[in-house]
Amino acid sequence: MAQWLSGIVTDNHHWHANLFSIKVKVPNFDFIAGQFVRLALDTPTGRVQRAYSLVNSPGTNEQEFLVSTVADGSLSPLLQQLKMGDNIEVSQPASGFFILDEVPDGNNLWLISSGTGIGPYLSMLGTHGIWQRFKHIVLVHTVRTVADLAYREYIHNCQRQYPGQLYYQPIVTREAHSGALDRRIPELIQTNELQHACAQTLDEQSQIMLCGNPQMITETRTLLETMGLKKNLRRAPGNITVEQYWK
Repeated sequence: MAQWLSGIVTDNHHWHANLFSIKVKVPNFDFIAGQFVRLALDTPTGRVQRAYSLVNSPGTNEQEFLVSTVADGSLSPLLQQLKMGDNIEVSQPASGFFILDEVPDGNNLWLISSGTGIGPYLSMLGTHGIWQRFKHIVLVHTVRTVADLAYREYIHNCQRQYPGQLYYQPIVTREAHSGALDRRIPELIQTNELQHACAQTLDEQSQIMLCGNPQMITETRTLLETMGLKKNLRRAPGNITVEQYWK
């Protein structure tokens, strides 16, 4: 049964008006990169809670979450207003099987995300195992605007730390941006434009993780299956690992 731990907000960084990263200090907190917890606030009308993936890697002192503000949402507008020193509740233990331990070995690892779905991948990039298991790692992040491309400095630091091992491919669909592709992921895969840009194959020797918008996940998974790739299950290992909940 989940328990609730009292946390204290240590930072609330606004990437733009509707996207922010909140850091929370929680004692004795443990999780596996890729997992999620629930954040909760008590309001005059009762407790509101929602699941969010952890952005930070295990072993760090603060827990970090990337949140997109939903205008009529019950929790995200409240989280956006939190300031340093404010209290927040965090569920424990962390949940989910969208973790590298569930992913078979492969020649390359594709981390494909949309919006805040990049969060669990950032957590994974901060662990040693991912760099030891996969020779090539491709991080794909599709967003609407350039301002949505969060954590670019962190990603570039990973590239410098592991030269030649990590390729970062942004996709910006509503603005022109140097180095970014500008079409939907399924279309980019079908035309081989994404594979060409990243200089990596998408075949039966690949492992692909999908996280973010449900429509993106469904359409991309369907296309990959037509290419001969299979969903990864414990009873039947495959190539496609999917995050099941919507952030």
